[in-house]
Amino acid sequence: MIELAGLFLSAFVAATLLPMQSEALLAGLVVYGQQPIWLLVTVASIGNIGGALVNWWLGTKLHIFRDKKWFPFTGEQLDKASRWYGRYGKWSLLLSWAPIIGDPLTLAAGLMREPLWRFLVLVTIAKTGRYVFIAAFASQFV
Repeated sequence: MIELAGLFLSAFVAATLLPMQSEALLAGLVVYGQQPIWLLVTVASIGNIGGALVNWWLGTKLHIFRDKKWFPFTGEQLDKASRWYGRYGKWSLLLSWAPIIGDPLTLAAGLMREPLWRFLVLVTIAKTGRYVFIAAFASQFV
């Protein structure tokens, strides 16, 4: 049970803007073989989607802090992110699994007021698909 909690926490934090990696832990737990693969994929997916949801929520609140001196993003950076998301739109969320660009995409989705239901559908497809792929690959080493 402790490994499931660790996997959830790792996947959750990995989906926020904090640096963390969850794929290696998932692969290791699959190879270790103490939990069913479907359960590992489910726990990792729920954690990662939850972290992305935090990013989306933060994105919906960014406008409140936009003009504060301490705010880490300039108005120009926020405008650029908004234009990029406006250009590629909701379908860019299918890349929310990708390193480096995935987490900012989920933040931009909140900033651009992507409807929550659509956000959850696209992010769930992307993030669960990645974990299914990783688990399938890792299961070759069991």
